[in-house]
Amino acid sequence: MFRIEWPRLVATLTGRYRDLNLAEEAASEAVLEAVSAWGEGLPANPGGWLMTTANRKAIDRLRRESRRDAKYAEAVVGASVPEPTHRVEDDQLRLIFMCCHRALAPEVRLALTLRMVSGLTVEEIARGLLVSEAAIGQRITRAKTKIRGAKIPFAVPENLEERLADVLAVIYVVFNEGYLPGGASELRVDLSDEAIRLSRLVHALMPGELEAQGLLALVLLTDARRAARVDEAGELVTLDAQDRSLWNAAQLAEGHALVRACVASNRPGPYQLQAAINAVHTSAPHFQLTDWAALYTLYDQLYALQPQPIVALNRAVVTAELRGPEVSLAEIDDLPLSNYHAFHAARAELLRRVGRIDEARAAYTRAIELASNVAEVRHLTRRLGDLGVDA
Repeated sequence: MFRIEWPRLVATLTGRYRDLNLAEEAASEAVLEAVSAWGEGLPANPGGWLMTTANRKAIDRLRRESRRDAKYAEAVVGASVPEPTHRVEDDQLRLIFMCCHRALAPEVRLALTLRMVSGLTVEEIARGLLVSEAAIGQRITRAKTKIRGAKIPFAVPENLEERLADVLAVIYVVFNEGYLPGGASELRVDLSDEAIRLSRLVHALMPGELEAQGLLALVLLTDARRAARVDEAGELVTLDAQDRSLWNAAQLAEGHALVRACVASNRPGPYQLQAAINAVHTSAPHFQLTDWAALYTLYDQLYALQPQPIVALNRAVVTAELRGPEVSLAEIDDLPLSNYHAFHAARAELLRRVGRIDEARAAYTRAIELASNVAEVRHLTRRLGDLGVDA
C-alpha cells in the first residue's frame, strides 16, 4: 500500500502547495500515523485516508510555521476540497519530470527519483547505490534547493519527446544499479523491482509513448533471466551457459508482447531496439539456435540511432557468430574502450577462440582489473584460469 500510494501523495501535495519539502514531510507523517492507526485493519479507502491525513499534516505544518501568506490562504481553501480538481495521474507525471529535470546532475536525479517517486528511504537508497547515507541526504537536499532556486516547474514539458529521454534514462540507471551492481556479488533485487515498477508507471501514464513501452519490455526481458545469472558460488553465468528453464516465463511473455506491439508501430527507438534484441535472445530455446542475423540487423539499426562504441562492440560480438572471431577482432580492436571491462572481456574470448592465448590472458587480466562486480570478477578469473599457466 505504501509503495503504491507514496508517489500519489507526494505528487498531489506538490501540485497543491508547490513545495516539494512540504509534500515529502506531510506524506511521511501520514504514513507514520497510518502505521499506528491501522493496527486493527485497513480503512475502507486507504488511499483516501492517507491523502486526507497528508493534506491535514501539510496545513498543520504551514500553520505551525506561521506562514500566513498567500500559500497559507491557498492551503486553507484547499483543505475544504477532498479531492484535487485534476487527475492524480497528471500530478504523478509532473513529479517524475520534475525529479528528472536535466538542470539536476545525473546522480542527483537518481537519488531524488528514488526518494520522491519510489518512496525509498535515504538508508535504502544509500544501500542500493553503495553510497553513504550522508551523501544521499546531501544530494536530495541539493536537488530541492536547485528546484526551488531555479524555479524548475512542476509540469510536463512541451517538448515531451526530448525530455522523456531524461526520465527513461534515470529509470534505466536504477535498473542497472540493481541488475549488475558495482562492488557486489548479489543482485540488488529491490532496485531492479523498483525500476520495473517505475517503468510500468510511466508506461501507464503515457501509453502512446513507444520508447516508454520499449523500456518496460527491455527491463522485463532482462530481469526475466535473473534466477539464472548467478550460480550458487556467486559467479556470473553468461547467456550461453544459463539454464533457460529458470527464466521467468510470465515476464518473457509480457515482454515479447510489448516488443511485438512496438514492431507493429514501426517507429523504432533505442529502447525498443534493445528490447527487440533481448526478445531475439530469449526466444531461442537454446543458445546455438539464436537468430544471429536478426541480431546483427537490430544492432545495425541501433548503431544508426546511437553510433556509440559500446553498440559497435556488441554488434562485433554478433559478427563473431556469423563471420568468425577473426573478423570480429578486426572490428573491435580500434574501439576507444580501453577503460571498459566488457571490451577486454569480449576481446579475451575472441582471442581465446583464435588461439592467441597470451593475448587472451592479458585481456582477461585487464578486464578483471577494471570490473567492479564481484560475480563478474569471479567469472573472468575462472576463464583466465582455464587458459592455464603461462609457459
